[in-house]
Amino acid sequence: MPDIIDTYKTIVSNSEGFYSEKGSKFISLAFPVRTEDEVRENLQAVKKKYYDARHHVYAFVLGDYGDNYRCSDDGEPSNSSGMPVLGQLRSFGLTYTMIVVVRYFGGTKLGIPGLINAYRTAAADALNNAQIVEETIDASYSLSFTYDEVNFVMKCLKDFDAKIVAQYFTEDCRLDFMVKLSMEAPLVEALSKNYKVGINKMDNG
Repeated sequence: MPDIIDTYKTIVSNSEGFYSEKGSKFISLAFPVRTEDEVRENLQAVKKKYYDARHHVYAFVLGDYGDNYRCSDDGEPSNSSGMPVLGQLRSFGLTYTMIVVVRYFGGTKLGIPGLINAYRTAAADALNNAQIVEETIDASYSLSFTYDEVNFVMKCLKDFDAKIVAQYFTEDCRLDFMVKLSMEAPLVEALSKNYKVGINKMDNG
């Protein structure tokens, strides 16, 4: 059985990079993003700030497993710019990240190989200047139980390194927690051994 992937890498905050070639200047800007709406907002902000630039090439990767991605050449020759930028996001193993590379044309054409190198190098510089972190992919659950089961529940959660999100202690007890995907099945199995503990999986979306 293959190992369960329960982590991903992303950047903590915005970062910038730079590359120049034959008078053309390439300003690269990396952003942490969670949704396509954020991608559009960042792209519009960059276009507004660098309104006089020739091109605003971008790429993004979203999703815990990086399965939502897109890139744009923004008027550059096909596959000469957007794909190299996306390639750097892939090379760094990142998701929930976008890069915009702004080009100021210097008067001399670089050719396809030159463009690929320029956009790739600029994107890599922004990512090299970024703080990269590893985040966990978690499953969320809600438990209901009596006070007699508190010690049992707490021991199970501790044994499988679960994170308690919320606790409600009234007549009965309710507790919300998150656990890494790789620990999900064994923790649920352990909790299920006590029929007095109600287990409900929550939607992370």
